[in-house]
Amino acid sequence: MTIFDYVLLMLAGYCAGVLNTIAGGGSFLTFPALVYAGVPPIAANATSAVAVLPGYLSGALGFRREIGEFTASELVRLCLLSLAGGIAGALLLLVTPAEVFDFVVPFLLLAATLLFAFGNRLMSLLRRSGEPLPMAPGLLAVSVYGGYFNGGLGIMLLAQFAAAGMQRLHLMNGLKNLLSFVLSSISVAAFAVAGIVEWPQALLMMVAATIGGYSGAGIARALSPRIVRAIVIIVGLLMTLIFLLR
Repeated sequence: MTIFDYVLLMLAGYCAGVLNTIAGGGSFLTFPALVYAGVPPIAANATSAVAVLPGYLSGALGFRREIGEFTASELVRLCLLSLAGGIAGALLLLVTPAEVFDFVVPFLLLAATLLFAFGNRLMSLLRRSGEPLPMAPGLLAVSVYGGYFNGGLGIMLLAQFAAAGMQRLHLMNGLKNLLSFVLSSISVAAFAVAGIVEWPQALLMMVAATIGGYSGAGIARALSPRIVRAIVIIVGLLMTLIFLLR
């Protein structure tokens, strides 16, 4: 890799940390940056998951008071479902041929971008739909997706919580960060054992993302949420187009 590649990865990691703190969507930056730097798409997906992992833990710690409202048995059950889905998704990625993953990546990016764009409206519709849906099947399905492809995971979890009848956003955000960390940890462990993580790039981006996550709170106070959401959506659509053209 060139010096420019390393600078690009640091910048992408930092901006991803900022975005994840403010609105989510950091994987829209880390994954394409790794591919641009010459990392094969499957390895880039695994490496990107490593890069954004610390942000989930810090986010969960920030909502530890809300998470404490769940009983220990509830948290264990939800974490076990997330673990099962995360490892299933990771194993699915490991057996996916590279050419198949190359083909589905733009569609995964597009789906994640659209979900990010319309996620708030979707959650409102789900809340008004009446009878809540059972938590377990939906959480398991979302966790499989998260283990396979990390983009848009947070919005999918929030939508699932809304469908299950949850309404308090801080409580939902705390649980989202905790379960994202749990399922991403097991998928990252599987990727590491399989040897598909590019560790120099992953560690570099992890440090940058951690710094970005810390500074993201101040940036969040200075920027309009609408501007940040628009930036994420534009980046997601642009990345979708680039990968389609590839």
